[in-house]
Amino acid sequence: MTDAIDQDRRRFLGAAAGALAAANSLGGQPAQAQAAPPAGPFGPVRQIDAGLLNVGYVDAGPPDGPVVMLLHGWPYDITSFAEVTPLLTAKGFRVIVPHLRGYGTTRFLSDATFRNGQQAALALDAVALIDALKIERAVFAGYDWGARTADIVAALWPERCKALVSVSGYLIGSQEINKAPLPPKAELSWWYQYYFATERGRAGYDKYRREFSKLIWQLASPQWKFDDATFDRSASAFDNPDHVAIVIHNYRWRLDLAKGEARYDDIERKLATLPLISVPTITMEGDANGAPHPQPAAYRPKFSGKYAHRLISGGIGHNLPQEAPSAFADAVIDVAAM
Repeated sequence: MTDAIDQDRRRFLGAAAGALAAANSLGGQPAQAQAAPPAGPFGPVRQIDAGLLNVGYVDAGPPDGPVVMLLHGWPYDITSFAEVTPLLTAKGFRVIVPHLRGYGTTRFLSDATFRNGQQAALALDAVALIDALKIERAVFAGYDWGARTADIVAALWPERCKALVSVSGYLIGSQEINKAPLPPKAELSWWYQYYFATERGRAGYDKYRREFSKLIWQLASPQWKFDDATFDRSASAFDNPDHVAIVIHNYRWRLDLAKGEARYDDIERKLATLPLISVPTITMEGDANGAPHPQPAAYRPKFSGKYAHRLISGGIGHNLPQEAPSAFADAVIDVAAM
């Protein structure tokens, strides 16, 4: 299976490279690892062409250190890892923190590229980024969308994933699984998926994206007393011109209300089998996570390698790395040594 999956990845990245070459022949010039203005505690946000994207990312710590890829979720951004990053660089790690497609300074290389939010597309973005940075293997760690992306890389390309930290555990899914109805209370917690399924929802999120995102922060982390300045640092990432399209497609695709792209079909078929994750893994959960999430006992069998689960207490909600940075950093440090 690994050889077939690797062929899928090479085929996809080859097609992306071809599209980029065609764009360059028309006069476009790709930006390679160019520094942008400083971004608070991170230092410079850099830009590099990777797959279909020009990715905005932070690269902190010693260049020759073991690599950690930190992946954020929705509706958050790279500043979720503002306090985690220095804790890891102090231990000698090189830390890469990218803006996902549709966030921050990340942009599509071509206006013609479909703004796709399906899980396979986001996972291939992560692989394309480590390819562009010439990184062979990394520890992948994330929450929400970022945890799902990290799970997929660990499951399908374990040779690129040294170890995994996944908040809320195993989040790989499929459209078929998502067709199954949930008990009413569980369905209520997914209210925004149904809102996004409508054109009113798309228009509402576009018009009120900051107000909407702040509400999600409050519901997902009911005991986190973040201030306006903290929220505003992340909210600027939602001004990305592709943000609404990516978010809406992500949630509509999950419910089979929007089609994906044929280029990802082979990968999605593999993901629909819910493949095991064999790399060393630590899963985490906050004791006050207000967002929908599976129970640890349900996903424990999906991890076949070295494994540990940590419940982080103290009123910790969905944005675990920002609410409990020391606990998250400790998990990364520990899993890298497993």
